[in-house]
Amino acid sequence: AFVFFFQMLYPFRAVNDDRAATAGAAGGCVLLRRDALVRAGGLAAIKGSLIDDCALAKAIKTTGGRLWLGLGENSHSLRAADGLGALWAMVRRSAFTQLHHSYAVLLGTSIGLLLIFVAPPLLFLTCYWHSQVPAAAMAGAAWALMGLAYQPTLRAYDLPAWVGFTLPITAALYGAMTVDSGLAYWRGQGGAWKGRHYDSLATPPDIHK
Repeated sequence: AFVFFFQMLYPFRAVNDDRAATAGAAGGCVLLRRDALVRAGGLAAIKGSLIDDCALAKAIKTTGGRLWLGLGENSHSLRAADGLGALWAMVRRSAFTQLHHSYAVLLGTSIGLLLIFVAPPLLFLTCYWHSQVPAAAMAGAAWALMGLAYQPTLRAYDLPAWVGFTLPITAALYGAMTVDSGLAYWRGQGGAWKGRHYDSLATPPDIHK
């Protein structure tokens, strides 16, 4: 699901298009030409960026470099993400940064997730009580279409097609993680990584010390 939502933010086709401004990367596996890195200003160019992989991609693309972002079939992650807690911490660490620390954008994002992903199945499943058959039919179609849109990602990871119908639950969880990210920033605990916080209302520590 993380890959599915990541592609909504950074469409692979747009990232790989030299004419498009969209730039993104996945920090788990990045291959980079040395001359492109030097031309972009080296790692110093992204030293203040919490979402460093995408910041690096932007630096490369804006200095004339080319990008390719896609799903690799021959790379394997060695970092364990067993259980919801690890996934929650991963999203919580950078979600509010992705929203440019705007609580207005956070509110809009939360409402958008609820309306697009959560409301349709709720409207469909509660048809017996509200008796709005046309509305329930459209909601059911929307639920089916979001499950259909999820299928390419599921196939890439050898997951069964029926998992597509659980996308509303996943979207609700990601919305909660994003809200939690905003709350963590407010409490001065944003960008938690290895016991340190790099993204908060307080001045963050120098990550290079």
